[in-house]
Amino acid sequence: MSPSDNRRMAFIPFNVPAIGEEEILEVTDTLRSGWLTTGPKTAKFEQEFREYVGASHALAVNSATAAMHLALAALGIGPGDEVITTPLTFCATVNTILQVGATPVLADVGEDGNIDPLSISRRITERTRAIMPVHIGGLACDMEPIWNIARNHRLFVIEDAAHATGTHYKGFPMGDDIHRNGMRSDAVCFSFYATKNLTTGEGGMVVTPNESLFERMKVLCLHGISKDAWDRYKDKGNWYYEVEVCGFKYNLSDIASCLGLHQLRKQEKFIQKRAEFARFYSESFRDLPEIEVPPDSPGNRHAWHLYAIRLNLEKLDINRDAFIRELRNREIGSSVHFIPIPLHPAYRNFAHLPQNQTPRALALYPRLISLPLYPTMTEAQLTQVAEAVRQIALANRANRVTESTR
Repeated sequence: MSPSDNRRMAFIPFNVPAIGEEEILEVTDTLRSGWLTTGPKTAKFEQEFREYVGASHALAVNSATAAMHLALAALGIGPGDEVITTPLTFCATVNTILQVGATPVLADVGEDGNIDPLSISRRITERTRAIMPVHIGGLACDMEPIWNIARNHRLFVIEDAAHATGTHYKGFPMGDDIHRNGMRSDAVCFSFYATKNLTTGEGGMVVTPNESLFERMKVLCLHGISKDAWDRYKDKGNWYYEVEVCGFKYNLSDIASCLGLHQLRKQEKFIQKRAEFARFYSESFRDLPEIEVPPDSPGNRHAWHLYAIRLNLEKLDINRDAFIRELRNREIGSSVHFIPIPLHPAYRNFAHLPQNQTPRALALYPRLISLPLYPTMTEAQLTQVAEAVRQIALANRANRVTESTR
């Protein structure tokens, strides 16, 4: 089938949220309840999410960015401090470090694309206060060596788990602090953005084993006041509150939380579907030397938020951008995760420094393409995506053979 034939097929977007009738009815119920902002459904969402991941405390917020910023601020990280993170991440990870006045330090990635613990250990200085690993695409970082490094150097660990709702590390969910016997992070931050495995449109959650940290984040989350509207309502309408610190406006509304309740209850089914579809893709590409399938981690559970193939560019006569254009010509949406931090103009003042050189991340970036992967995809759509990748790779191979025989 030629690209022109494929153009008559329906376009397959990179992502479509899996919203069902349950979410729609719950939103209607919330609108009719008269309580739209943070209230009973947010409290219920926090409770169910806390139980789902096995966390002691959970705070619903309006984004993972807010979650990370809250954690950094509540831990007292600020000017003069350094926070080690990965270059292969969305800008929010680094922005939150800058927003508290700290300095980002970039550790390189390993073969799996996640932050390399050995590189972390080499970037630690007397100013280092925290490590912020990022679980790229839902693939768990190797947390045990990171926790050991943090313990040995008395550092905080804040996980950017924006992609990792439903990811398991060594048998336990990301965010679990009840079963790990002391091996845990200070805070784990999740995203519920529109493209995520669990979506509230915009939203996030931060979980922690530390009650005092939770209480500080809860106060900072809503202007620094001692009681939010729902707390005052439960306290028989007691109107009085005090502003204890200068805080932020990071609370999650009941409208968003009621979506989250049903999305959370569907997560295991969603992840099962994602894993099934990822296996289908990987089997479809096994015989293509031009394509490297995404890494998995034995003993852990990948949430498969992303399915990012890696192009073996030495076996192709086209680059990543041309490959994406060929996918688009075949009615396939795709994306790239992520443009490394050093390549953005906003971070030039620190990314060029010797301690921030990350050659493995920069070498991986031109090879990455994220394919459509979401629970509502049909068998026909999966086949269309897989066939498009195969057609491009095989056509390029044929061209290379032709050119070599001339």
